[in-house]
Amino acid sequence: MSSTRADLIVVGGGPIGLATAIEGRRAGLSVLLVEPRIGPVDKACGEGLMPGTVAALQRLGVHIKGAPFRGIRYVAPNGDRTVTHRFSTDVGLGVRRTELHAALAARAAEVGVLSHRGRVVGIPTARSAAGANARAGIEVMVELDDGSAVGGNWVLGCDGLHSIVRRESGLALGSDGRRFGIRRHAALAPWTDVVEVHWSAKGEAYVTPISDTEVGIAVLGPRGWPFDEALATFPALARRLSGARWTTPARGAGPLRQKVASPIGDRVLLVGDAAGYVDALTGEGLRIGLACAHEAVRCVAAGRPQDYPRRWRSVTREYRWLTSGLVTTTRVPIARRLLVPTAARLPRIFGAAVDALAR
Repeated sequence: MSSTRADLIVVGGGPIGLATAIEGRRAGLSVLLVEPRIGPVDKACGEGLMPGTVAALQRLGVHIKGAPFRGIRYVAPNGDRTVTHRFSTDVGLGVRRTELHAALAARAAEVGVLSHRGRVVGIPTARSAAGANARAGIEVMVELDDGSAVGGNWVLGCDGLHSIVRRESGLALGSDGRRFGIRRHAALAPWTDVVEVHWSAKGEAYVTPISDTEVGIAVLGPRGWPFDEALATFPALARRLSGARWTTPARGAGPLRQKVASPIGDRVLLVGDAAGYVDALTGEGLRIGLACAHEAVRCVAAGRPQDYPRRWRSVTREYRWLTSGLVTTTRVPIARRLLVPTAARLPRIFGAAVDALAR
């Protein structure tokens, strides 16, 4: 079994894995990124980058172009009630996931991140990797599906909702399997400069401007909810999209809810969706993931990895509380019906929540 060594083994080559790898190089660490797929990796997501996310990417040296949006609008199913709040700071950007991935990959290569194509199949613990590995200065090994292995001081699991690192390190606690996401794109000029969130009895639909000629539609709802059936529950949105040409097929993701025992294990730190996920309802996945990537690398570089759980809790607390509360509340049908009218009657509270998400 051949092996390669680096200070950080980053597993997962999506946006959070690439951002984590870039953070590692900025901290002066050698980084090896392990990912089985080639080229820009697509994913079912809302594709709206909040202002705080755009700022975090710029700090990493990643500058992207996209369709600007200036706030969030909640829309009742028939479109008869709406509430809008425009960001009090900067603008967000609607960016195709593949374009975001390509920009991050280019920056990772520029700062010296090394890549290894392969799928992780096992992570022997630091204790079981003692002996020859320890004498070689390798603290933990990552076994790949081609029979090779990579080793280093720390493994950072950035491999998403269905994280192999989370499972292999014994940190996974399962999921509740209730909520899933579906995304498509339509060849249609954006009709507003905000992200619209349409509410229905069973789920939500997010409309994000992607360019001058395209919008992204992401639907969240129960398992097995066909996209066309879901769209029909948002009459106002369905009318907008009537006759529009779909430019991409439906792409799904889920289950969204993922539970973990801890974001840290034996020589393993979990980052992004791999570290546990509540729901996509508030659209904060990338913002939270980028913040956690920064904290994980910061802890490791300082020789204080034991600080990561505390910092992870601090970074994710607001997201976990707000998202969990909103998901739990809207499981009650009457609460879903009253959400938009209530937000419209309490614009200051709605605006404060939007600005908190935008940071």
